[in-house]
Amino acid sequence: MKKQPTKAAPTASQLITNQIAELNDWRGAMLAQLRKLIHEADPELTEEWKWNTAVWTRNGLICAAGAFKDHVKVNFFKGASLKDPTHLFNAGLEAKATRAIDFSEGANLNAAPLKDLIRAAVAYNLSAKPKN
Repeated sequence: MKKQPTKAAPTASQLITNQIAELNDWRGAMLAQLRKLIHEADPELTEEWKWNTAVWTRNGLICAAGAFKDHVKVNFFKGASLKDPTHLFNAGLEAKATRAIDFSEGANLNAAPLKDLIRAAVAYNLSAKPKN
């Protein structure tokens, strides 16, 4: 009997691409734009798939992006420790560590301040002591 080749599990990047394609409305387009901005802010970020959502890491968790019925959310895992001079954070403000940005249909991404926030999150992680 010939052995059937095993199919490789999809990579995190493939799962994120699939999610964007499956959301064939404004939310998929928004996720695609956010993904592009995240990589422009720091090309060294690693895409991961955790908790059934897109996650970007570098020396720890940076941010996650997910689509909901009426908004797309970008959650910054250490957001409470970041300066937000342009007040992008508009969700999860009461959380101990995280902060989030909810985007509704037609929302402006504010690319430059968003990239600055991503870079600040990366700098925060890079300044932390390495985990043993």
